[in-house]
Amino acid sequence: MTALLWLRRDLRLRDLPALLAAHEAGGAVLPVFVADPALLASAGSVRRAYLSAALGAARESYDGALVVREGRPEDVIPALAREVGATSVHVSRETTPYGRRRDRRVERALGDVPLVATGTPYAVGPGLVRKGDGTPFQVFTPFSRAWREQGWPSPAPVPAGLRWHRGVESAPLPAGDDVAVVPTGEAAAQARWEEFLDDGLAHYDETRDRPDLDATSQMSVHLKYGTIHPRTMLADVAAHPAGTTKGAERFVAELCWREFYADVLWHRPDSAWSDLREDLRGMTYADPANAAAGHVRAWEEGRTGYPFVDAGMRQLLAEGWMHNRVRMVVASFLAKDLHVWWPHGARFFLQHLRDGDIASNNHGWQWVAGTGTDAAPYFRVFNPITQGERFDPAGEYVRRYVPELSHVPGAAVHQPWQVPDGLAHGYPERIVDHGVERAEALRRYEAARR
Repeated sequence: MTALLWLRRDLRLRDLPALLAAHEAGGAVLPVFVADPALLASAGSVRRAYLSAALGAARESYDGALVVREGRPEDVIPALAREVGATSVHVSRETTPYGRRRDRRVERALGDVPLVATGTPYAVGPGLVRKGDGTPFQVFTPFSRAWREQGWPSPAPVPAGLRWHRGVESAPLPAGDDVAVVPTGEAAAQARWEEFLDDGLAHYDETRDRPDLDATSQMSVHLKYGTIHPRTMLADVAAHPAGTTKGAERFVAELCWREFYADVLWHRPDSAWSDLREDLRGMTYADPANAAAGHVRAWEEGRTGYPFVDAGMRQLLAEGWMHNRVRMVVASFLAKDLHVWWPHGARFFLQHLRDGDIASNNHGWQWVAGTGTDAAPYFRVFNPITQGERFDPAGEYVRRYVPELSHVPGAAVHQPWQVPDGLAHGYPERIVDHGVERAEALRRYEAARR
C-alpha cells in the first residue's frame, strides 16, 4: 500500500503534518513535486533558480525518494496514483485562489482516491481566525490579537519508521537559470534561522528598517518554499532567551502580517488582482503602456533620479530581493508619484522576487497604494528623499547599488543634485517632482472618495 505525498509550498521533512498523515495511512510514502507549467510560466529566472535549488535539497532530505513530474497536476497526480497503486494523496491545504481551484480539479480527477489536506503553510490556517460574530477581520491589529489568543499547534514530529516508495521514474528538476542563489533547502533554512535567533532577534525592533545593515532575518525565501514552517519559528522564538524582548515581539508581529494577508486573500480571492476597498475603485491612473511608459521603464530599471528608489530596484534586479522598508518606498513611488495602478508593480515584483508570495506581495502593494486593508491610507505618500535620509543615514545602501553615486559622501547621496558634481558620472535627473506628484496623488484620492 502506497500513499502519495504531493509537495507544493512545503519542501521540507520536519514539521510537515501532511507527511505524518501520509505515513499514518499505512505502507510506503512516495513524495512527488509537479512542475506545473501554469506556475512556472509566471516565475522569473530567480524564482525558477530557487525552486530548482530547493527541490534538489528536498530530494536529499527525502533520501533520494522525491519524484518530479511535469504537466498539469489534474493529469499528473491521478496518473501517478494509478501507476503506483496509491490509496490516498496527501497535501498541505492550499489557500491561494489558483491553488484552491487546482486542488478541486485534482480531487475530481482522482475519483475514489481521496485527496487528504492536513495543515497549511501558516501557523494558523487562513479562514480560522474570526471575530466573535464569525465574520473575518478587516484590520491587522484586532486580527493579531485574536491570532495570538487562538494559538497554534506544536511542530509536528518526523514520523518514526518512514518507508519510501522507490523505483519510480522522475523527470529532471525544473531548469533553474544561471542565477546566484543564497543557500536554500531545509538545512540552509535552519542554519540561517539559528543565526538570526542568536544574533539578530533581540535587536530586531531597532534595526529592521535599516537596509544599510544586515539586520533582517532573510527567512522570507525559506517561508516561500516551505523549507521551514512558521510554527517551528514561533516555537523557537518562545523558547529562546531573547524570546521576551521587544525584538522578538516585533518579529512575531511580522510573521502575523504574513498570516493576516493570507487570511484576507482566503476570504477575498478577488483581491489578488483587484482593489480590496471598493470606495477607491474610481481612482484615475496613468497608462503604463502609453503615456507613462518611459517613467515606468525608468522605475523598473532604477533610473528615476531618486537614489533610495533606484537602489531598491537595482537590488531587486541583481539579487531577486529587496529590503521591506525599501519595498514600501518604491511601491509608493510607482503608485503615488507616477500614478500607476498597483497590479503593474505587483506583477513586476512577483516576476523578480525570490520570495514572491501573492498574498503578502499583492496586499502589501495595496496597503501602500491605499486600496487595501489600511483604514486611512490616502494621505500617506512616502517621500523618497527623507525616507533615504532616515533609514540609510550614511548613504551606504545607495552607494552599494548605485555606483554612479559612489563619489558622493554621506547622506548627501540622497540629494545628489545638490552636490556640485553629484550627477557627473551618469546618474539621471529626477523624472518627476515629488512635491508636485504628491499633491496630484492627494487630489486623485479625494476625487475618488467623493
